[in-house]
Amino acid sequence: MSAYAPEHFLMNVNADGVAVITLNRPERKNPLTFESYAELRDTFRSFVYDDAIKGVIVTGAGGNFCSGGDVHEIIGPLTEMDMKGLLRFTRMTGDLVKAIRACPQPVISAIDGICAGAGAAIAIASDLRYGTPGAKVAFLFTRVGLAGADMGACAILPRLIGQGRASELLFTGRSMSADEGLAWGFYNALIDDDRLLDETLSAASRLARGPSFAHGFTKNQLNIEWDMPLYTAIEAEAQAQAICMQTADFRRAYEAFVAKRKPEFEGD
Repeated sequence: MSAYAPEHFLMNVNADGVAVITLNRPERKNPLTFESYAELRDTFRSFVYDDAIKGVIVTGAGGNFCSGGDVHEIIGPLTEMDMKGLLRFTRMTGDLVKAIRACPQPVISAIDGICAGAGAAIAIASDLRYGTPGAKVAFLFTRVGLAGADMGACAILPRLIGQGRASELLFTGRSMSADEGLAWGFYNALIDDDRLLDETLSAASRLARGPSFAHGFTKNQLNIEWDMPLYTAIEAEAQAQAICMQTADFRRAYEAFVAKRKPEFEGD
């Protein structure tokens, strides 16, 4: 099993190969720093090459997900940077979203309490989102005089909840309630806070026990087909599926069906 020892968040990997990343600054609602942004980015990049990792959960400690960039450790220093430094920072934060999307494993955000700014961007970059009835999601960028266009929000959020709803949240910076998020398709499910992590782990483990090689293709196609014409997408999927049909997992599934037993996938 893979061994990780991050400095700026907690991480453990369960027996099914599910990596649980916990943002762990609960006294300040788990804000990000320059260092934690970079370490998260590098960790997700490393998952591309780690076959032992079958799924990823991102969550926060102390009843909150993530309050965004730390006001004192990020926002303050940004006001003193020149354009070159600012662009280096904004590209780094965008690279975190790219890394989450590019890793082949399903990524699930388990959201409780405050999920704001960069935390909200991590949530929308994830493949699935589970929340609690008390979760509040806000894209706060306009509250500090910035555009709602940050870390891919203008591209991803409308695809999740629709253009009009996304526009309102990005212009106003107001919080989206859990009920709104569920009704609008932001959340896959709402779960009581005392069961959130357990239920999310169960969901992630079910995916991890599936055909992980094929899951990687599913995620890749979801990424690249955003702006493909239909006929191009159909051809891309034909090629992806033909590749998956050469895997041992495909044969295992067939043999299990014939034998009337549940397949045991190995990701090859």
